[in-house]
Amino acid sequence: MTKHLCTAPWTHTYVSPQGERRLCCASREEAKFTKQYLDSGGGSTDFNPESLEEHWNSDYMKDIRKRMLAGEAIPQCVVCNDNVLNLHTYREYFTKTLFPDKVLDIINNTREDGHYDKMPVSYDYRLSNLCNFKCRMCGDQLSSSWEAENRIHSVDVTDAWLEPNTRRQIFTFQQEVLEEELQDAVDKGIIEEIYWVGGEPLMWERHWTIMNQLVASGQSKDVIIRYNTNLSKTSYPNKFNKSSRYQLYDMLGEFKKINLCASIDATGDVGEYIRTGLKWDEWLQNFKEGLFLNELYGDDGMVLDVTLTTPGLFHLRSMFDLATELDCKSYFKFTYAFDPSKIMAPTALPKNIIIPVCKELISYMEPRKTWKTQVYIDSLKNLMERPSFDEEWPEHYKLGLSKGKQHIERLESIREQKLTFRDTLNADARMWYDGI
Repeated sequence: MTKHLCTAPWTHTYVSPQGERRLCCASREEAKFTKQYLDSGGGSTDFNPESLEEHWNSDYMKDIRKRMLAGEAIPQCVVCNDNVLNLHTYREYFTKTLFPDKVLDIINNTREDGHYDKMPVSYDYRLSNLCNFKCRMCGDQLSSSWEAENRIHSVDVTDAWLEPNTRRQIFTFQQEVLEEELQDAVDKGIIEEIYWVGGEPLMWERHWTIMNQLVASGQSKDVIIRYNTNLSKTSYPNKFNKSSRYQLYDMLGEFKKINLCASIDATGDVGEYIRTGLKWDEWLQNFKEGLFLNELYGDDGMVLDVTLTTPGLFHLRSMFDLATELDCKSYFKFTYAFDPSKIMAPTALPKNIIIPVCKELISYMEPRKTWKTQVYIDSLKNLMERPSFDEEWPEHYKLGLSKGKQHIERLESIREQKLTFRDTLNADARMWYDGI
């Protein structure tokens, strides 16, 4: 097995909230409509979606499989190749954790042209961008609340996928093709893993009906469920019984394995600033109620999913203390930036600010760490090694920061937020921010 082999192109199928099929959520392929998540390119006005059957053994997928088996480092997989987002890669998850038992079958049964007869058993279908949060490092591609705000205030509404006719086509494709493909896989009993992520998956009716079906049919005992959720809701109206509601935590004890990643980046009012829509006390109660999952499924059952942001960096001690208090694991992602205007990414800060902050945090954490909180220290050490914006984009740094500051302050005005980006910084970072 080569170090570049990932089982995802043989086992996994992903669709973005804009109806675009890619290798996985982190693969860096050219988007049809817009630069979204980790995509590049965009601008087409045509919506020509593929069904799963059309896509699975398309020339593109067969070529990917052939090149991987030949030992190539696929450029679409740069996020894993270079550890862009995480210290631990999606490739490791798919190949070493989720499907190590399928590697020999992949090697032995992939045809010479890259065709693979077996259909995917792992699904990540972003059925909608429906979401009740407007997280600072997110955008309209992954949040309907962002989309609505942008439309109201005429901000960034020029992307091709937002054109009304295209938007309707995407919605129809989601409802009539994607939901039915997922439902068909459930009906056939072939699903081994579902990754529920959005948007906000706990707002999707189809999520609740499929989960209920998996439990009722007994399939759940053979299915792994992963979530990435804002955890603002843990129940949903039951359309088949209007007097009752689906209860998330009543369902989750019935599955082979649960990995619930609850997104949170800071505690209290700073957390609410970063994730507009968050109600801290409610979120914390919802999270504590789910801690029984760690007793059932081990330490990956209920996890704090942290995206490291600029405001979050200066308040990371409180997240570390929370993880310590709850005795639970944390996953870390770094806020990703395509250009130096994305000042929610901590690498927007110059190194003479980043390094002292990281060292101070590490000195606090080191004597208090456990194996569950070691990731905070590892991530801070990694942050110190990452190129800062002024190192990565020296020619565009100042202009980018200026655009980023304007964007931040415009949002603060629109959202009438009392706490500001500046308020979350330390003294040195405030001087840097004031100088932009």
